[in-house]
Amino acid sequence: MVHVFHVTDLNGKKLTDESVISYIEQSLETTYPDRSHGFNGLTALELTGTDRVGLLSEVFAVLADLQCSVVDAKIWTHNGRIASLIYVKDCNSGSPIEDSQHIDRIIARLRNVLKGDNDTPSAKTSVSLAVTHTERRLHQMMFADRDYERKPTLQHRAESAAVTVQNWVKRSYSVVNVQCKDRNKLLFDIVCTLTDMQYVVFHATINTAGDKAYLEFCIKHIDGTPISSEAEKQRVILCLQAAIERRASKGVRLELCISDRQGLLAEVTRTFRENSLNVTRAEISTRRDMALNVFYVTDAIGNQADPKIIESIRQKIGLGNLKVQELPLIYHQNAESEEQAVGVGGAVLSSLGSLVRRNLYNLGLSKSFS
Repeated sequence: MVHVFHVTDLNGKKLTDESVISYIEQSLETTYPDRSHGFNGLTALELTGTDRVGLLSEVFAVLADLQCSVVDAKIWTHNGRIASLIYVKDCNSGSPIEDSQHIDRIIARLRNVLKGDNDTPSAKTSVSLAVTHTERRLHQMMFADRDYERKPTLQHRAESAAVTVQNWVKRSYSVVNVQCKDRNKLLFDIVCTLTDMQYVVFHATINTAGDKAYLEFCIKHIDGTPISSEAEKQRVILCLQAAIERRASKGVRLELCISDRQGLLAEVTRTFRENSLNVTRAEISTRRDMALNVFYVTDAIGNQADPKIIESIRQKIGLGNLKVQELPLIYHQNAESEEQAVGVGGAVLSSLGSLVRRNLYNLGLSKSFS
């Protein structure tokens, strides 16, 4: 079995950092890498519901009021739905929240926020006991919420990925082809979704050219049978398109770096709400006493946010604390076509699912596989 990965950093440059290369090697040699160490001593809250402007402001206000300190969180939105995994601790003791009555109060109040006026059936709040990969879990939550069946509520919508499914009768495979804009963690998103849908990847070829990605997967059900109906084909197409779109960057990227304090997230997201900005994706983290947060924001209907409003918010929060950041240059603009051709030939990826589940997707690498 041979796997060949051609990878670059996020700016399309050759990897030269020996510590990163060493970490990749160690990760690929580990069947079940330890992902739990970063979240030990924290309580994980899972939330799904209908997205709306100001929802995160209300969520973080409730957590602050209940003396919960947010240590880490990821929030995704797609087709009018929101899923978030929030890691908290008691702000007074710094310990995980284990008191059952306190947990019940947190769940009840968050559920009331999520369901709003008319979302009682689909609003879900729970405490997760099992440690899992955060982004993998977000995919599972949105898949269970059936976001792929819903129509987008916001006006702005990126071009959908082109996905086709055909059966290869002679080999008893179903062949899935995906063409879309390339980005970091694209392969992870697709393979996780196929795995969660109970498919096994037996063979795959992946290539990137410029800012485009071309992926082909030969898949079967776990019992060895191919896709059996047109309805199942359409479901695979919708689910893969949703998996690709969930992480796609929508809106202006704002990076907040500031001394952490209780209620900070509630204050920042309230400022967004008061200026009619919608948070389409967020990554919350803390390092010692510093809050390192990333927000993607649009206006209330999904259009590009007014630069004047962004600047006004920066003035309020602090120009040195909240910065507008461009997305990194993932691709070489002057890459030679011959160099790209080298990545197209070569070996195939067999049993891809068993390999991609490991740590490579955590390293912030772009990729070209063959």
